[in-house]
Amino acid sequence: MTAPKSLELNDIPRDLPVLIAGPTASGKSALALRIAEAQGGVIVNADAVQVYGCWRALSARPTPAEEARAPHALYGFLPAEKEYSVGQWLRDVAPLLADGRRPIVTGGTGLYFSALTEGLAEIPPIPKSVRAEANARLAEGGLPALLAQLDAETAARIDRANPARVSRAWEVLRATGRGLARWQDETGPPLLPLGRTLPIVVAAPREWLADRIEARFDAMLGHGALDEVRALLPRWRADLPAAKAIGAPELAAHLRGELSLEAARADAIAATRRFAKRQRTWFRARMGAWHTVDARTA
Repeated sequence: MTAPKSLELNDIPRDLPVLIAGPTASGKSALALRIAEAQGGVIVNADAVQVYGCWRALSARPTPAEEARAPHALYGFLPAEKEYSVGQWLRDVAPLLADGRRPIVTGGTGLYFSALTEGLAEIPPIPKSVRAEANARLAEGGLPALLAQLDAETAARIDRANPARVSRAWEVLRATGRGLARWQDETGPPLLPLGRTLPIVVAAPREWLADRIEARFDAMLGHGALDEVRALLPRWRADLPAAKAIGAPELAAHLRGELSLEAARADAIAATRRFAKRQRTWFRARMGAWHTVDARTA
C-alpha cells in the first residue's frame, strides 16, 4: 500500500496504533509529534541508541520542550553500561500497549519493528563468555571470521555488513548449537500484528538525506554532543553498550587527542550516511507492505 506523498492527518484513523520507521535524520520524530498533538497518543521510542540517558544531543533525542508537548516513553532511561536487547524492548513495550493509550511507535531500528509485528524467537540468554569470545574473534579477524562459521540459512537472512547482527548470530549458534534462522522459524505470535496498525515508512532521497545528516550532526555538536562524550570518557570502553552510538567513538578519539574535531566530524558524518544506506536497504526489503511517505513533504 502506498499513501499520498503528503500525509494528511485526516487520513490517519484515530483508533489505530501508528508505526513510523525510516532512516536516521528523515524527520520521523517530528511526524510522530505532529500526529500525537493532533490526535493524541503516546510516542514510543523504537531506536536502540535513544534509550541511553547519556545521549540526548548525540542521538537527536526529543528535547525537553518536545517531550512536554506529548507523552513520550522509553527514551533516555538506561545507563551507558546497560545492555539492551530486542527482547527486553518488547517486554518494555508490552505494558504500554495495554494501558489504553494509543501508541505511536517511531524509530530507525528495523529489528524492533519486525519483532513487534512479526514476533521474536525466545532464544536463551547468551553467556558473557560467549559474547567475549565473539568480540575477540571480531577484533582479530573482522566480520569474515564470524561469517565463515555461520550456518548458511542464517547468513542469508542477516545484514552481513552489520557487526552487531553478525555477532549476535554467531553468539546464538555458539551458545545454543542452533542457527538463529532456526530459532526465528519457531517464533511465537507478535505483540502487535501489522494488520492492526497504520505502518508508515518515511522515504528520503539519498542526496537530500545526506545534506540533512551533515546539518544534523553540526546541530548535535552545537547542542552539546561533545560534552556528552566528554562526560562518559572516564569510563569509556569500546564494548560499552552506549558506545555503539554513531559519532561517539569518533568524538571520543578527538577528546583523546587522536583526531582533530574536523576529522572526527567528517568520520561521524560518513558513518551516519553508511548507516542510513543500510537502513534504507533494510526497509525496502522488509517493509514493502507499509505506507510510504516522502520525507520532504511529511
